[in-house]
Amino acid sequence: MPETRPTPTAPPLRAGEEAAVRAVALTRTYGRGDAAVTALAGVDVAFGRGAFTAIMGASGSGKSTLMQCLAGLDTATSGQVFLGDTELTALRDRELTLLRRDRIGFVFQSFNLLPVLTAQENMLLPLQLAGRAPDEAWRRDVVDRLGLRDRLRHRPHQLSGGQQQRVAVARALLPRPDVVFADEPTGNLDSRSGAEVLSLLRGSVREFGQTVVMVTHDPLAASYADRVVLLADGRLAGEITAPTTDDVVDALRTLGA
Repeated sequence: MPETRPTPTAPPLRAGEEAAVRAVALTRTYGRGDAAVTALAGVDVAFGRGAFTAIMGASGSGKSTLMQCLAGLDTATSGQVFLGDTELTALRDRELTLLRRDRIGFVFQSFNLLPVLTAQENMLLPLQLAGRAPDEAWRRDVVDRLGLRDRLRHRPHQLSGGQQQRVAVARALLPRPDVVFADEPTGNLDSRSGAEVLSLLRGSVREFGQTVVMVTHDPLAASYADRVVLLADGRLAGEITAPTTDDVVDALRTLGA
């Protein structure tokens, strides 16, 4: 049976599993004095390499802030974030920019494709900015697995929402990042396209050994993950291993989400 339990400290990884990214006593506070709002309150959590993890919680629980701090998009008030053995919270701005470019992939709800570029140009853009030539065998493999071969010359406005998100997934995978962070990746998609994108993210873990960390509010989307980490009021509130949709719904109901 899938396991759901309170988790006051860092959810454990599987035996022998290595952390791709982890947070130690992570705190994020916005504002000062009486106006201060604590989005994260001393979070300790680790995300396994080659695994698909979903982060869930009610609105205001801190799930998006946690992902942004893990990805180096937001600055921690205190605590540490590690990508492998590299401490993100100790890096200067330029070092952090280069790390995000070279070692982190992003899939956003809004796709974030450049309208003047073709699908192929959009997916190769991070490599171009890094001055790196694509691995052609890897590019072909990703393109074929994502079903994009006949869409490479199309611009975003010529693609469906699901196709645009597949281009975004390809863009995230081609540099072979340490972690792909997905922020509500199905939020702008219909149910069929959403299921396709989730299956692609799931497949990138199983077939490519990719690490995926996804923020979602959707219990069905979370059921594609290996593990769900639950947040409430900026703190860890539990985890679900081998989640089903019903497991997630029950856990969120318990949290009042």
